[in-house]
Amino acid sequence: MEVFSNETRNCTDVFADLSYTDMLDKVKSLGIDAVEMTAGGWGARKHCNTAELLADEGKRKEFMGELEKRGMRISALNTSCNPLWPSKTGEEYKKSMYDCATLAGLLGVKKIVAMAGLPAGSETDTTPNWITSTVSWPDFMAPAYEYQWKVTIEFWNEFIAHCKKCGIEHIAIEEFPGTMVWSASTLLKLREATDPMLGINLDPSHMMVLGADPIAAARALKGCIFHVHGKDARIERGLADTDGLLEPRPVTESADRVWNYVAVGCGKDLQWWKEFFSVCHMMGYDGDVSLEMEDLTMTVDAGVNTSIDALRQTISR
Repeated sequence: MEVFSNETRNCTDVFADLSYTDMLDKVKSLGIDAVEMTAGGWGARKHCNTAELLADEGKRKEFMGELEKRGMRISALNTSCNPLWPSKTGEEYKKSMYDCATLAGLLGVKKIVAMAGLPAGSETDTTPNWITSTVSWPDFMAPAYEYQWKVTIEFWNEFIAHCKKCGIEHIAIEEFPGTMVWSASTLLKLREATDPMLGINLDPSHMMVLGADPIAAARALKGCIFHVHGKDARIERGLADTDGLLEPRPVTESADRVWNYVAVGCGKDLQWWKEFFSVCHMMGYDGDVSLEMEDLTMTVDAGVNTSIDALRQTISR
């Protein structure tokens, strides 16, 4: 049930300094037999060259062969980004998502991980806007929010159709601040407007930093938890008490932020994590737990080892 994620998002390229085969050897040495790899979106794609693999069947066989000879597998391909940004970059992200889905089909991978994206506030706007205040006022808020959902639903219906053609069975949307899906209710709204093959990549850290309870969310998401990230966060004492949970500072300024992503067990204690995994299992999830290490307060190896130790003590077996 344990999976190592080598996705390269936000602040940390976990093991990105290693070649593909060296990365697999490193992961295998940790006692882990599956990987979640970035194949689209804003990730570096250091270990999964999507364009090369799409173009060359021989390369695909070689790529999968390295996994097979080690008794390893791909848990999911990750293509997190903002395909709804009305810009050249947004179009590039969108293409990379379609390419990722196509590659998943060719490799026989049945699950992809993505983010919902965030549109601008109107047809004439070019900057994505995350609306988190009430839409009651000012007057422009309600039509902007309605427009954003219209754009989001249209994109995902089209993308889901492509994924079905590729043989993908599950699309796991990571609930992420700054996107249209950042909570249990927003995930369910998108799912109800699109297709049951769309569910959540439940990353508890993102809910923690917004003040939500991931355990309660897991109950609300019964039957549509398709993937889980083992990632922790810590609300920093004193700082959050003064300023609340909204935090625009760079993640590199750990000492001054009101919250930080941390190694598993360095935010919530192990009893909390036992309950979280137990409830996820009770709500129907019996899949992989993908370690995403973004703790900038320690080295990559220290963070990975700390997290793996905590996960092995707490995952329901």
